[in-house]
Amino acid sequence: MADLTLLQEDLPEDADGFGVDDCSSESDVIVVPSALDFVSQDDMLTPLGRLDKYAASENVFNRQMVARSLLDTLREVCDDERDCIAVLERISRLADDSEPTVRAELMEQVPHIALFCQENRPAIPYAFSKYLLPIVVRYLADQNNQVRKTSQAALLALLEQELIERFDVETKVCPVLVELTAPDSNDDVKTEAVAIMCKMAPMVGKDITERLILPRFCEMCCDCRMFHVRKVCAANFGDICSVVGQQATEEMLLPRFFQLCSDNVWGVRKACAECFMAVSCATCQEIRRTKLSALFINLISDPSRWVRQAAFQSLGPFISTFANPSSSGQYFKEENKSSEDTSVEDKTRTRDEEVPEDAQIRLEDVPTDPTVFNSSVKLEGALDPDIGAESPRKPPGDSSLPCPLSSEPHQEAASNEDDKKPGTCRSASQLEVGASAQDSAPLDQELYNSFHFWRTPLPEIDLDVELEQGSGNKLGPEGLEGTPEATAPASANITMATRKELEEMIENLEPHIDDPDVKAQVDVLAAALRASSLDTCDEASEAARRAPQDELLGCRLDHGTAGPLTSETVEQKMESALRYIHDDSDSGTSGGFSPDEERRAKVQDVVPQALLDQYLSMTDPSRAQTVDTEIAKHCAYSLPGVALTLGRQNWHCLRETYETLASDMQWKVRRTLAFSIHELAVILGDQLTAADLVPIFNGFLKDLDEVRIGVLKHLHDFLKLLHIDKRREYLYQLQEFLVTDNSRNWRFRAELAEQLILLLDLYSPRDIYDYLRPIALNLCADKVSSVRWISYKLVGEMVRKLHRAAPPTFGVDLIRELVENFGRCPRWSGRQAFVFVCQTVIEDECLPMDQFAVHLMPHLLTLANDRVPNVRVLLAKTLRQTLLEKEYFLTSASCHQEAVEQTIMALQMDRDSDVKYFASIHPASTKISEDAMSTASSTY
Repeated sequence: MADLTLLQEDLPEDADGFGVDDCSSESDVIVVPSALDFVSQDDMLTPLGRLDKYAASENVFNRQMVARSLLDTLREVCDDERDCIAVLERISRLADDSEPTVRAELMEQVPHIALFCQENRPAIPYAFSKYLLPIVVRYLADQNNQVRKTSQAALLALLEQELIERFDVETKVCPVLVELTAPDSNDDVKTEAVAIMCKMAPMVGKDITERLILPRFCEMCCDCRMFHVRKVCAANFGDICSVVGQQATEEMLLPRFFQLCSDNVWGVRKACAECFMAVSCATCQEIRRTKLSALFINLISDPSRWVRQAAFQSLGPFISTFANPSSSGQYFKEENKSSEDTSVEDKTRTRDEEVPEDAQIRLEDVPTDPTVFNSSVKLEGALDPDIGAESPRKPPGDSSLPCPLSSEPHQEAASNEDDKKPGTCRSASQLEVGASAQDSAPLDQELYNSFHFWRTPLPEIDLDVELEQGSGNKLGPEGLEGTPEATAPASANITMATRKELEEMIENLEPHIDDPDVKAQVDVLAAALRASSLDTCDEASEAARRAPQDELLGCRLDHGTAGPLTSETVEQKMESALRYIHDDSDSGTSGGFSPDEERRAKVQDVVPQALLDQYLSMTDPSRAQTVDTEIAKHCAYSLPGVALTLGRQNWHCLRETYETLASDMQWKVRRTLAFSIHELAVILGDQLTAADLVPIFNGFLKDLDEVRIGVLKHLHDFLKLLHIDKRREYLYQLQEFLVTDNSRNWRFRAELAEQLILLLDLYSPRDIYDYLRPIALNLCADKVSSVRWISYKLVGEMVRKLHRAAPPTFGVDLIRELVENFGRCPRWSGRQAFVFVCQTVIEDECLPMDQFAVHLMPHLLTLANDRVPNVRVLLAKTLRQTLLEKEYFLTSASCHQEAVEQTIMALQMDRDSDVKYFASIHPASTKISEDAMSTASSTY
């Protein structure tokens, strides 16, 4: 009876009424039902019957099983609309379960059930809105934390898949969330509701966010009782700004953001610093420059170290928001800019004949070409049209001296420039024509505007420039001779302090007067000094007034003497001056700038200078102690973005910082730079890259493997930007990549093989054969199969490149070397590698099949008698699965086809069973690429 009791305890709960025969004294046989009897009874129930049976069970696990099987039940009854509705009604009853685990399990299934309802919408219309969505919304305020978290995840998943109608979002979801964020709501529920509102804002769109979410969000930003709510608002502030747009951000959100940035809880301020870039992207340039910059400076100097750390991490991204939105397209060389781009730029400029005398313009309204960062001195109005007609336009890298202009001198220079526009907008031929030619001048002006074409584009500076009134604004050809009305004294624009600086500069340059470039610079400065002492309006003052403002030198550069200017003198003196200043700033000679002048050399007008100064200070060792030990890494990570924002004309501001980072003691900092140096090269252009980045690139090549891998991964991207002569210098260093600190670092060699495939397009056939071929053949014999497999692709591409060259002698020599070194290799792994190379050549069609049949196939077929079965197996696969699939061997009856068929027949009678198998049939599930690793030699 003890055994009977145990069996009865093992029976299901409902086994009491059936299945066990009564045990009488007359019978010693006990009939125990099989478990299959109970299963069969469940199978006899309908899907709804099973659902009702287990949903009413007192066992929690049974009810959890019901929640998991709801989707399967719906699929079984999907053909009957009434059964589907019945299942959904039982889901509503199951949602009232008292066990949190059951409710959580149910909520995990809701997104899948909703998707099923959407796919079967004709059968069960409005099922989700009526039965499922109320459960999701109700669970948002559930007492159990797990249920709330599950419902929040389900709501976001439903919104992301667009399974909730817009009307339901407005009438059922948003009102509940607003109610949950009421002042008397539970603290945890309120915090979670605010987070859900912020996360769903990008999904529901601008309209719903502005009407239903934004007002309550602004209230939550000022929640005085709970800092957790304010912290959530600060963390998601950028997402809300990006949804509502610029106007709502500036009018409603920015005041709240200023309050959060000055919150008394450091966690709130830290969250503001982390989302600063997103907030900045949603504001206009003026607010970004005047208000957000000062606010960010406060965060950088915050008393909390955690806030300062987050602020410095966001500094680079914040600076990148000052970039011109249209400057995303970069031209590595000036000559790459098409003539169409230049003509469009020229046509969009305001013609001088159409500008009224009393008109006012803004410099930022003048169309510029931001895609080409010009690093030369701004020459607005300083060049005569004849110069532009006789000399080619300079690439942006010819001279690397930027000339940031202060507000007052630049405004005056622009005004003076406009005075002279009518006179300078005519070509040299127009100056020599008579009165009859003047009638056709407007037509010629429309076709070609030499001044606007040849001048350096104006920078975008937020300054109002008022055109001077008077007869000088409308000059004819005779205005070129100079009239008192068209000029103004230039001496009043140069202060005594400026003259003193000119004298000091000349004194510093005198020790180097033997250098022709220095002498030209002295001549320019001397002319400017003479012009500053004149009080009358003569030709010398006119030339000085037309010269561009140079804030770096603190003076006006005069491109001529008291006599008339010529194209040769202007061009030679300007180039000499720029060349000297650039060389002097790099060499740091005794005639260089003082510390104050060096500080002014880092002044620019793209971003607020205070922000740039803070960014440059990130390389200060003291920052690592007071802010973050990895602050230099964050600086290196964001440097390409900052460089793109400043433009190549302001690269001098970042050059010293970049060199400091490149020599940082932390290899992680250098590694970060190594991974982005190719992007920086695109930003700077060919000349600055050759001057400033190539030396650092060479240093990275000799660094640790962790740094070298960054250079190697983008080796092709960087080398293609260099001049062909400079590029060839690296052919001698490619062999060094085969040597690593750890010989087991096989991924390094695999990446080298990948890059060599790309480098084939950058070098001539002779360079490929002399320098890249030995590396490729070395990699084909690597110990690791992954490296060898990529190397086979490399050799195949090399065969293609060399065979297509004229004459194809290098290709023939490479094939001959493959046969000698691999096809006849005494080691079976070498012969196997030869088969792999042939298979790659066939698959990728690196050689025409007729050429393959002549140069490679005879040696390939000789391996049918190889003594190692692995070689013969791979040969059989190659012939059956690759070679015979080519049309050349299917359609042409030639001696080559006959040789292949004879070899296959020999392999079909091979003594090895695997060789027979692959030679006899064509397995549909077997491919060479899948079996390459299995048939290769050991990994190490």
